[in-house]
Amino acid sequence: MKFLIATAFVVLYVLGGAVSSAAQEHKPEKHISIKEYEAFHRVLHPLQHDALPKKDYETIRNHADELLSKGNAVVDLGVPTGTREDDRGRFESTLQHFSSQLKALKKHAKEGSDLQVKESFDAVHDSFELLVSMLPASR
Repeated sequence: MKFLIATAFVVLYVLGGAVSSAAQEHKPEKHISIKEYEAFHRVLHPLQHDALPKKDYETIRNHADELLSKGNAVVDLGVPTGTREDDRGRFESTLQHFSSQLKALKKHAKEGSDLQVKESFDAVHDSFELLVSMLPASR
């Protein structure tokens, strides 16, 4: 009987750790202080960390319009206040690249292959991460 109780505790401990780890994986690891960037990241993050690893391209396709909408809000914001003058040109260029990657994702989500969806989603993710890395430190 003691063996069964001990085994039950071990199983519950292991399962509890797995559930806790899985729940932590789905939470965005960082908060972005600019609301348009944060809103885009809230949509992007679960697709990047859940759908993409599972090759669930249908989920990515289903969220493409939302990504486009939130991404366009980032583009419309332009260069954030507080960006150093000598970084503005590079920021604008990166925003234009991000915008073109969003359009490619929209097209591929509607009529492209899974490989095209993956590649355009990766490009959107990477260009967004570059934008985030360029954000002014205090905003």
